[in-house]
Amino acid sequence: MKLVSWNVAGFRACLKKGFEDFFSSNNADVYCLQEVKAEKEEIPFNPEGYHFYLNTADKKGYSGTAIYSKKEPISVTYGMGIDEHDHEGRIITVEYEDFYLVNEYVPNVKRDLSRLDYRMVWEEDFKKYLKKLEEKKPVIVCGDFNVAHEEIDIKNAKANRGNAGFTDEERDKFTKLLESGFVDTFRYYNPDKKDMYSWWSYMGKAREKNVGWRIDYFITSKSIIDKVKNPEIYMDVFGSDHCPIGIDIDLK
Repeated sequence: MKLVSWNVAGFRACLKKGFEDFFSSNNADVYCLQEVKAEKEEIPFNPEGYHFYLNTADKKGYSGTAIYSKKEPISVTYGMGIDEHDHEGRIITVEYEDFYLVNEYVPNVKRDLSRLDYRMVWEEDFKKYLKKLEEKKPVIVCGDFNVAHEEIDIKNAKANRGNAGFTDEERDKFTKLLESGFVDTFRYYNPDKKDMYSWWSYMGKAREKNVGWRIDYFITSKSIIDKVKNPEIYMDVFGSDHCPIGIDIDLK
C-alpha cells in the first residue's frame, strides 16, 4: 500500500492550489490530511474509488483531519476516547487487516508556549493510546507532529531552540515515543540526510531558501519497519505551507 500524509492548511484553499493534480498523479492507496478546516458539506472533492472519513473540531474552521482510502477499513475510530482531547478533530484511526493507521494533528504549543502544559498531557495520553492499539496489531502513525525532533530536522537549530516546535520538552516527548517501540521511517532509512523539510514559514522567502523544519512524520511499530519502503518527502509539491510525505508498506 502507498500511504501519503499532508497538512493541507485549509483543504478548500489547497484544492485551489493543485491538490487534485497531486492526488491523481501520486495515486496513493490512502491519503491522510491534517488541518482540514472544513465540514463535510464544504468539501467538493469526492474522487471515485475512495472511501472518505472526516473528523471535525467543535470550533468551525479549526483543525480537523480526513482520510481518503481505496480499501474500506475494518473499523474507523475518531479521537482517542478521552474527552479532554477529542473536541478538536485531531485523530482518525482506521483499522486494516494487518495494521492500524493513525492520522493525527498534534496540538501546537503556540508561540508564547501557553499550550505547552496541555501538549505534555496530550503526548502521554497519545502514547498510551498507540501502545493499546499495538497490543492487537502493528501501528502506523502519520501526520503533523508539530516538533522538529533533532537538529538535523531544522535549518537553524541553535536560533530556534526553545521556540514552539523545538522546545526541549516537545523533543523529549518525541524521543520517548520512539523509545516506547516506534521508528521514524524517514530518518531510519536516511540517517544523515540534511536539508529535508516538510514545513516552511511564509515569512522571508523561507521555502524559496529552504529554511525549513521537518515536523511531519510516518512512524511505525518496530516490528514492521523492514516492511516500509520508499519514505519520501515531496518537497516540490506546493499548495500548503507543508508538503506531503509518503511511504510504501508491504505486509504480505
